[in-house]
Amino acid sequence: MPLECLVLEPGLVPYLQAWQLQNDLATRIAAGTHPPTLLLLEHPHTYTFGRRGQPQHLVWDDAELNRRGVSVYWVDRGGDVTYHGPGQLVGYPLLPLATAGLQVTDDQTGRIPQADYVGYVRMLEQVLIVALGRMGVRGRRVEGMTGVWVQREGLSTAEHSWTQMAKVAAIGVKVDARGVTRHGFALNVNPEMSYWQGIIACGLEGATVTSLTQLLPSPPGLPQVQAAVIQAFGEVFAYQMVFPVETKHISSG
Repeated sequence: MPLECLVLEPGLVPYLQAWQLQNDLATRIAAGTHPPTLLLLEHPHTYTFGRRGQPQHLVWDDAELNRRGVSVYWVDRGGDVTYHGPGQLVGYPLLPLATAGLQVTDDQTGRIPQADYVGYVRMLEQVLIVALGRMGVRGRRVEGMTGVWVQREGLSTAEHSWTQMAKVAAIGVKVDARGVTRHGFALNVNPEMSYWQGIIACGLEGATVTSLTQLLPSPPGLPQVQAAVIQAFGEVFAYQMVFPVETKHISSG
């Protein structure tokens, strides 16, 4: 029998509230009192800077941020700056990596080996690539980068550099000293794309960002996207996806 992963879908959640929920759940998961969990939600308009964030990558000044209703936070995930907002599916997997197919080795420094961290990120990318494929979008990796990308219309398919691609999903994660994951991915379903004008996303000057609404003539709604991501997550991580109270589940089968 596959291990179970609980799916929580709380809707639109302020960023700090979701961050605290992650920390609370990760503590319980590490103690063995709560199952691995996948949080799927949306945020109000928010910019977050990761550990490699650069202040100059925030383009809008305080007046414009206030006018647009954008909150800004510096957080403990990897990566630079990214945007979260309504119409974007944000996923926060809270997993003990030792039970997610990625061995955690105690190196006496309180950190897991880099190979485990990279392997986890590659698995998250695979989840999104599988889910996108089932919705008619060919998601790809770009060598040396994180996230999931699609080929830009009219450009060569032979070259897969980020300058030839558009980013449809961003990934930034943390693995704590107990081997439990935090943060995760953000998949653009139908967000207001103008908010990317306020940052240099991921620190990549001139990078193109896209969404399912821009890629598909009949884009799926958020519930359909969530269902595809949940199914793909169970398959890639070999979890049986379960829901609170309800008896339904999605298995990797």
